[in-house]
Amino acid sequence: MQAILLTGTGGPNVLVAGEVPAPRPQAGEILVRAEAIPVLFPETMMRSGAFPLPVQFPLVFGTQAAGVVTEVGAGVDASLVGQRVMVSSNSFGTYAEQVCVPAEAATPIPDGLSTDAAAAVAMSGSVAIPLLETARLTGTETILVEAAGTGVGAYLTQLAKEHGAARVIATAGGPEKAARAREFGADLVVDHHTPGWTRQLADLLGGATLDVVFDSVGGESALELLDLMTPLRGRMLSYGFLSGAPAQVGAMDLIMRGLTLTGCSGPAWLAGVAAAREPALRRAATGSLTPLVDRVLPLDQAAHAHRLLEDRAAQGTIILRAG
Repeated sequence: MQAILLTGTGGPNVLVAGEVPAPRPQAGEILVRAEAIPVLFPETMMRSGAFPLPVQFPLVFGTQAAGVVTEVGAGVDASLVGQRVMVSSNSFGTYAEQVCVPAEAATPIPDGLSTDAAAAVAMSGSVAIPLLETARLTGTETILVEAAGTGVGAYLTQLAKEHGAARVIATAGGPEKAARAREFGADLVVDHHTPGWTRQLADLLGGATLDVVFDSVGGESALELLDLMTPLRGRMLSYGFLSGAPAQVGAMDLIMRGLTLTGCSGPAWLAGVAAAREPALRRAATGSLTPLVDRVLPLDQAAHAHRLLEDRAAQGTIILRAG
């Protein structure tokens, strides 16, 4: 079968199309014919070597796929065959025509939701929901959503007021993404590509403060935002570092301002993200969450898809189509 092999860590060129044996489901597993494979930003960081991978190369890359169950292993309900599912793999292998995963790693795709839309919303939507639940918004608070024009930030912005945000301020990279953030529900938008954007944000706040910051940028700007946050009850949820580094915030920075920072990562956090996959897909099926598909590319253009993500050129999820 056709697959994309990760031949080592480095630039997008380490992703190489090739032929590999088709997998067969073992006990407790399902085999899925992949129809829509989302290309995820964390995958670009794994590929680059930013996240160390304790694996041997080459390997079939990819962590998620949507498609149809074609075969089940021993101990798995045979009625799953023919069902559309969204699957996640902790051992890679999803950039391929067929994917084999444990049955419990599959989430049914609701009727009325296209397979492409399911692939687009599954990861980012299932991160946004636990972020908002962790924030425990009160209905009176002002929040800041970084990178709100696409990805997790876009879904946070769509759901924020439903979860208790009174005022949503967003950042976005460039006028096009800023316009989309407003469409998703942001009341004010700041371009985080502008030098000194945190000072511009301070001017927009006009003396008001941020109660909650959803930080996906990290780096030095996270420290600059602390002085714009509400003393004693302000909280920052750190879940990404688009800047290339996590939030450069120390314990004393928080203590002296009476603020808290929650790191949204680790096994317990990822378990919550996995549990939110079904609600995210259900919301997309009912229209309360708008899936964002940037484009669909052939599977053998995986390297090109990674370049687009790294260049911040995507306006939503890039999907790879096998076959």
